[in-house]
Amino acid sequence: MANTKKMDYVLLGLLSHEPMTGYEMKKRLDTSLRFFWGGSFGSIYPTLNQLEKEGKVTKENTSSNGREKISYSITDIGRADLKEWLEKPAEKDEIRYETLLKLFFGNEIGFAGTLEHIERFEEKCRVELQILHMFADDLSHYLDDETHKHYYLTVKFGIKTYEAYLVWCKETKELIKEWEK
Repeated sequence: MANTKKMDYVLLGLLSHEPMTGYEMKKRLDTSLRFFWGGSFGSIYPTLNQLEKEGKVTKENTSSNGREKISYSITDIGRADLKEWLEKPAEKDEIRYETLLKLFFGNEIGFAGTLEHIERFEEKCRVELQILHMFADDLSHYLDDETHKHYYLTVKFGIKTYEAYLVWCKETKELIKEWEK
């Protein structure tokens, strides 16, 4: 199943919690889900249109502050489809980092360029880790709610992952310094 098909389940999952506009879904993808999934308006709206045709979501025109908005809600058919997908094993887990790709071919730029890539990656990881810790702190106040417990589990995964990335950065920089001697 291609990632574009997975967008069906991303949007159904978001709508399983509350009705949302396409803009609100994009905002959620860019904040809460950005650590492990992404999506553009160019993938969100066509997916919503297809989900509506399949009877998995409904849309409603609403007004807010004098502006027309389209809000989407999950249907029983959509909820059943989401649950069916959730019960299946994951088909593919992958991590793709351009930084690692550049390191793999780094012999073309040498260790100085490689170190720059690692240091930029390290800084990004530090920032992301701070954000994840903030999410974990916020979520820890709501762990009596089942939904928040699941959010918390993904945040804890992110924290452990970024901590491991920082250890790798430190060890790799030390290794490169040894090799440069």
